[in-house]
Amino acid sequence: MKKNEMAKTTKEFDRRFDNGEDVHDLIDMSKAKIIRHGKKVRITLDVAEEMVKEIDQIRQSIGVDRGALIKVWLHERLQQEKAASAKY
Repeated sequence: MKKNEMAKTTKEFDRRFDNGEDVHDLIDMSKAKIIRHGKKVRITLDVAEEMVKEIDQIRQSIGVDRGALIKVWLHERLQQEKAASAKY
């Protein structure tokens, strides 16, 4: 079997992947990391009905689950806070 020629740019890699080309030979798995975020903890939030309606409008427009959207927002905010606190 012929080994694939390495992609020279990320755009080329993405194009080849999107076209269904086998890109396994193009990935250096020795540098891959498995991230385990630890034990999941359930939280309960009481929020105004109007806020839930607004969240649902956004999630429907992008086609994701309410919980998934809120998790992404929380993650983004945590990253912002970490970056802000690292500056001081």
